[in-house]
Amino acid sequence: MAYVSVPKDLTKVKNKVAFNLTKRQIICIGIAAAIGLPFYFLTREMIGNSNAATGMVILMMPAFLFAMYEKDGMHLERVLLNIITVRLLRPAIRCYETENLYEKTKERRAADKPPASEGKEGGAKRARKNKTQ
Repeated sequence: MAYVSVPKDLTKVKNKVAFNLTKRQIICIGIAAAIGLPFYFLTREMIGNSNAATGMVILMMPAFLFAMYEKDGMHLERVLLNIITVRLLRPAIRCYETENLYEKTKERRAADKPPASEGKEGGAKRARKNKTQ
């Protein structure tokens, strides 16, 4: 009887398209070939085979990294975007600020009530009216 191992976490299983590569990897390798091969064939006579091959590898390396690199389920562009966001876009020191809701309700209540001096005068006027009647 054949034995097939099934991984416990099925989210890590990726669909392979051809040559045991995913669609993303095939596209990135195609882009790398489209950049690197013309560079090699156009420059090998001018700078020599060894230098042209080195240049081709250097030009193709970013596309291979985008195809193959994955850490914690994130591809290279997501990792780079997170690094740029943390290092450049967001402030390094974040101040801790809270909002005191109790103080806000006290201020709101104070704003709703008339000032104490107006309230006393209003009461004094009523008292005078009551005495005259």
